[in-house]
Amino acid sequence: MLEPGRMIEQAVSHALRLAQSWPAWDGVPIAVDDRVYTPHKAVRRIADHLIDHLAEVEARLAGVPTIPDHWHASGITTAADLAPFTEEDLAEASSRLTRLAQIWVVRLDSLDGERLDRAEPGAWTIREIAEHLSDTYYADAVGDLSR
Repeated sequence: MLEPGRMIEQAVSHALRLAQSWPAWDGVPIAVDDRVYTPHKAVRRIADHLIDHLAEVEARLAGVPTIPDHWHASGITTAADLAPFTEEDLAEASSRLTRLAQIWVVRLDSLDGERLDRAEPGAWTIREIAEHLSDTYYADAVGDLSR
């Protein structure tokens, strides 16, 4: 079993492998389940998801209340989500997501197993959060567009 930070790192690597094909996107939102996705929306959701849970973990480790989540998440598609996805966007997404993954690796590697698995009322363990973040749903929703 992978260490928690490595799971997140692998999920980000998977997303960025798929994103290599996203400059070929035709501009038509991709319907998945009851939502639509675009390359920009996938990057936004991956980054927001990593930030949201990072804030949660850091607050818990500091012993302060977490800030309630008020994101609209994938329930909305913004005008920015509909913009063409260029090679420059890919480079920016790569920088943003690899840095976020590194923050997670460094943070999670600093915690021992007891802290990773400590149950707190009404919350996932930190290990469970990492497992949750390793889900590649948003990237997979857009998929490989190199066809």
